[in-house]
Amino acid sequence: MRHRVGLRKLGRPTGHRLALIRNLMTELIRHERLQTTAPKAAELRREVEQLITTARAGDLHARRLVIAKLYDEEVVRKLFSDIVPRYQGRAGGFTRTVKLMPRRGDGAPMAQIELVP
Repeated sequence: MRHRVGLRKLGRPTGHRLALIRNLMTELIRHERLQTTAPKAAELRREVEQLITTARAGDLHARRLVIAKLYDEEVVRKLFSDIVPRYQGRAGGFTRTVKLMPRRGDGAPMAQIELVP
């Protein structure tokens, strides 16, 4: 049984999977909208929700934890200056996932994940 098994492996080794999620998180915060496969979007949603919740503390420790997860300092600045103030009064649910048509080449289920305005 798969009770409480936390994450999807996405068919990749651990290092590759972690780098993929970090890249997706960085690009989602940079563009505030991203189109990817549905399993990747589900894992990305988990990580981004935790990242924004951590960043809402707004202190130096939170900033250092976020810098450890994201690749670009400019994206970290955008997160703390633009995105976190938007969600101060919100308990959760910072992202929205919308299912799209399957990908034309291989029929993979696609989804669009975006930050809620």
